[in-house]
Amino acid sequence: MTAPKVLHFPDRPQFTAFMKPCRVEGEVHNLEVYGDIPSDIDGTFFRVMPDPQMPPFIEDDPWFNGDGNISAFRIKDGTVSWQQRYVRTEKFIREREAGKALLGKYRNKFTDAVHFKIRSTANTNVVYFNGQLLALKEDSPPYAMDPRTLETKGLYNFAGQLPSVTFTAHPKFDPDTGEMVCFGYEAKGDGTPDICYYQVGSDGIFSDICWLVAPVCAMIHDFAVMENWVLFPLIPQLCDIDRLKAGGEHWEWNPETPLYIGILPRRGPKSSDVKWLRWNNSFPGHILNAYENEQGNIVFDLGISQQNVFFWWPDSTGSAPDPSTIISQLMRFTIDPHTTSEILSDPEVLHTGNSEFYRIDDRFATKQHTHCFFDLMDPALGTDFKTISPRLGGGYPLYNALAHLDLRTGESEIYFPGRTHLVQEPVFIPKAGSPVEGDGYLLALVNNYDTMASELHLLDLKDFVRPKAIISLPVRLRPGLHGNWVDSRDISAADAVSS
Repeated sequence: MTAPKVLHFPDRPQFTAFMKPCRVEGEVHNLEVYGDIPSDIDGTFFRVMPDPQMPPFIEDDPWFNGDGNISAFRIKDGTVSWQQRYVRTEKFIREREAGKALLGKYRNKFTDAVHFKIRSTANTNVVYFNGQLLALKEDSPPYAMDPRTLETKGLYNFAGQLPSVTFTAHPKFDPDTGEMVCFGYEAKGDGTPDICYYQVGSDGIFSDICWLVAPVCAMIHDFAVMENWVLFPLIPQLCDIDRLKAGGEHWEWNPETPLYIGILPRRGPKSSDVKWLRWNNSFPGHILNAYENEQGNIVFDLGISQQNVFFWWPDSTGSAPDPSTIISQLMRFTIDPHTTSEILSDPEVLHTGNSEFYRIDDRFATKQHTHCFFDLMDPALGTDFKTISPRLGGGYPLYNALAHLDLRTGESEIYFPGRTHLVQEPVFIPKAGSPVEGDGYLLALVNNYDTMASELHLLDLKDFVRPKAIISLPVRLRPGLHGNWVDSRDISAADAVSS
């Protein structure tokens, strides 16, 4: 296939208004701060957005097929600087040299204009581990970047140890052992039901490598890790290699496929150890956390929708829900890991609101948690949808508030940023020296549809409903997917070891 040179972005919602590609690299120091940033905050908020550098030659390309553009918001001594650079993937470099888009449909190599060794856009998550900033896309290995300069070092295969051709966009980190717990799905290539699970120690050495075969070839965007178990929830978006070869979509919703959850021992697993439990056809979203309770049961908290959240990939008949009707709720499965039944009991609804992008105090990952943070959509809060609707663009889930849920009391607090604002995924920043869960700050990018620019909103958990500080950016950052907070001491410690 010869790709035409397209000189402007398609007149589609995912490329217009606030969703218009940003395509900016650079840095700005001393961003404007309204309010006060506590002096104990010293670190960097890394986040990534899909941001195509070239107009696609696929007319209706989904918004998250864009190149990974990494932002670093560095906070120290009450001031904020911003730096942004694209990940220099194979795709990015070759398209820049060609002066046009060469990659075809989302995760369909048969529609590309040229052959790529690695098709990654590195646009889904960015994590810090063992001195490396890793830009992730779940169809390929990570790309390593310098956490201080955002310079791309190259494709990262963990010194040749990476066993699978794919790597999750949501690795988990054990705060006690320093391990990064990982997996890859479609681990032997497109259309394969294979899953490869493994752990990476704080010394960089791989362990507990285990190959599994899933009941169907499905998307596994996120997974859960606790002290003794890992869980793999399968989204009923299925891949078919013949459909790919015919130029079709990688994913197709299957309303007949149940929600499968695979249970595997975390340490020393064998392929025969996995159990596949199932529940109603539904869409498992992002995971809050999982742990084992005193009875030895697994407590698994995540977002669940009864509809196809990825509505742009409909079922075989072309049927998909109206995006305005899609609701996701925070739910809890309680699972006996030794069960002989294949059927999951119905989950408990932890919060009735329409929510997603769940986060905890990461120091309590794999352990019992009390505090939950997430994006919330509540039209009753007073968002001026009439004003912002023409400025939205399309293809992004919309949330107009940040929420804090205390599971011990069942009470929730809501931060509403304003009538012309929508929020992105938050990150939690612990207060320096405090070991108390939830004692800290919440930081999130916010879209301001009045100024058509981006803001950072910083909240103190002791006064959640009012912002501690609002940081203005001189640019509009396209909505992103995921990001993480990294303390400056962690980067400095890694620098000391490498030197």
